[in-house]
Amino acid sequence: MTAELWLPWLLLLWPLWLSRRPEARCPLWMRRSLLLLLTWLSLSYLHWRVAASLNLSGPLTAALSVLLLLAEGWLLLSGLLPLLLAWRRFSDGRPEADAAQVQWQASSWRPTVDVLIPTCGEPLPVLERCLRACSQLHYPHKQLWVLDDAGRAEVAELAARYGAGYQHRPQRRHAKAGNLNAGLPLGSGELVAVFDADFVPQQHFLERTIGLLLDPQVALVQTPQHFFNADPVMRNLTMEAWLLPDEESFYRWIEPVRSAWDAVVCAGTSFLVRRAALEDVGGFVEQAISEDLVTGMALASRGWKLRYLGEKLSAGLAAETMLDFVRQRQRWASGTLQALRLRQGPLRLRGLRPGQRLAYLEGALHWFNTVPRLLLLLMPLSIGLLGVLPVLLTDAAVLGKLMPLWIALLLSTGWLNRGSRHALLADLPGWALAVPLAATVLASLWGRVQPFRITPKHRVQGRGGIAPVLALPLLVLLGLNGLNLAQILRHLSSGGRSAGGWLGLAWGGLTLLGLLVALRACRDPAAGDPSPWLALPLQASLRGMDANGRFVEHSVAIEALSETGVALAPGAWPQDGKTAWLELRIASAPGLPTLSLAPQAQSCSRLSWAWERGPADAREQFLRWLYGRPGAWPQRQAPPEWRALLALLLRLISPGREPQRLSLVPQQLPVPGTPGW
Repeated sequence: MTAELWLPWLLLLWPLWLSRRPEARCPLWMRRSLLLLLTWLSLSYLHWRVAASLNLSGPLTAALSVLLLLAEGWLLLSGLLPLLLAWRRFSDGRPEADAAQVQWQASSWRPTVDVLIPTCGEPLPVLERCLRACSQLHYPHKQLWVLDDAGRAEVAELAARYGAGYQHRPQRRHAKAGNLNAGLPLGSGELVAVFDADFVPQQHFLERTIGLLLDPQVALVQTPQHFFNADPVMRNLTMEAWLLPDEESFYRWIEPVRSAWDAVVCAGTSFLVRRAALEDVGGFVEQAISEDLVTGMALASRGWKLRYLGEKLSAGLAAETMLDFVRQRQRWASGTLQALRLRQGPLRLRGLRPGQRLAYLEGALHWFNTVPRLLLLLMPLSIGLLGVLPVLLTDAAVLGKLMPLWIALLLSTGWLNRGSRHALLADLPGWALAVPLAATVLASLWGRVQPFRITPKHRVQGRGGIAPVLALPLLVLLGLNGLNLAQILRHLSSGGRSAGGWLGLAWGGLTLLGLLVALRACRDPAAGDPSPWLALPLQASLRGMDANGRFVEHSVAIEALSETGVALAPGAWPQDGKTAWLELRIASAPGLPTLSLAPQAQSCSRLSWAWERGPADAREQFLRWLYGRPGAWPQRQAPPEWRALLALLLRLISPGREPQRLSLVPQQLPVPGTPGW
């Protein structure tokens, strides 16, 4: 065996060894060495693809072979860009926030803060959840403002109930950016906090972020977006325990990396900004669909510093159906690509340093990747349906080029992004977005920009199913892939022994798996209760009245909590089905009152709250504890990829979902001694 074959396999021992220790606790040279290894393997693979793998035996074959090379080359080279950006030392901002908070508390600076809550038709329970949490922010020098683009009288009443100012502008020009700009003159606070109407800040949000603005050059502090309901991909695949949302990778890896280049992305919610900095750039950029991204770039170009604090200080609602999820991503893609043409975008904006410009451009290039991904999804069809082999493979190339690169990426991706996503598994459900996102990208290249559209939230889904606009492309691709595999199998069964047949079989098989996963991810279940359920193991005691009128108590284990009720752990329900349980006391949460239950005498592990029967402030106290206590949202780690992939395969062959299954998002238990305990 030549060195060209065994050397890449020997080098794979390095990422395998690195994966035993978290990246955040490793010295910088270890990350850099892995980045160099991935770069060398990628460039070595591309060199072989250009020099020895093209099939130029005919016009059609040559065209498809070159097209495949261009798709692979784009994906690999664009994938090297975030590796280049990760060369610098970076921080998630928490150590800096700790030091800044101490310094701020020792100072006399207590700036006034205007808290802006833009809303446009969100359901009242969603908006009230946000308003309640904003009114409970510990910081006293604040004023809340509800900016209502729907002009509902009930929203004005809700704002007054929580002591918030209210404004409705008759002309809804420039969507969210226009709404925020219209609300800025209402107050005079030195700082401005912005929360989307479906987000709930923790009580210490302002105390954790204001200190970072002690530096007069800091314009904005951005915190992560976290969600207290599972996104449709996780929920529809019943993989909440195995998958993490896409946002985890962005806020745990991409934002900290960009912060090292002073190119933090403003995410539109859960941020604190200096009013003087906003005035310096003329307010939120109204020409942009992604006003948050473009406004952040405008601030950076004027010399202002943007800081990132990677601490989950708020949580909101993710899209609730797969169609809403796809349309949300289409809007993000369209807005990011529109920024490339704007005067305030990364290509034309003056004042950005080269590193900042490159970091912002990388975010736009990410969306272009959907087109070559779609080409890779379609390319195996050429082997069976057209009889064209788009790449010339040899055993030596597979063993010395393809496999080492693929395995290195599998071993390295989760380590580099600090356990926020898998390498392969995270992409399989994403195939559901391949056709819609590719269409959006191509439309953006022609100058079509999607209008700003709010993602619907908190809706009762009486009937489940798949949106036809999502199902049709997947079914067509499944049909074509089935025909392709049938042709390949027919060729192999007739005595054909070409390498192309076996390549097409393996490639088509993986494509078939991805399409089946994508189709399963698009099937939304029926949902009668839109309230999110939070997995929180707690000990509690039930108090009720038995059939003889005597009060009885029973210790139980809690599996999950929501605004509407409690779910007991399997096997925790008392066997006596004649007792009407009336109250629940959560022993693991000192400070919470006894919570009244709706009278029930059934062997069901789920009970509903009866807020009208308890103390007047019991519901407010419970919801403050449920959403607002510090440290409630954990920093989860993605499980090992092989185990998660096995779990996914089992779900593909398993029968349908349990009709009453809860989709749970985990919370952390309170830590003794911390606020909220």
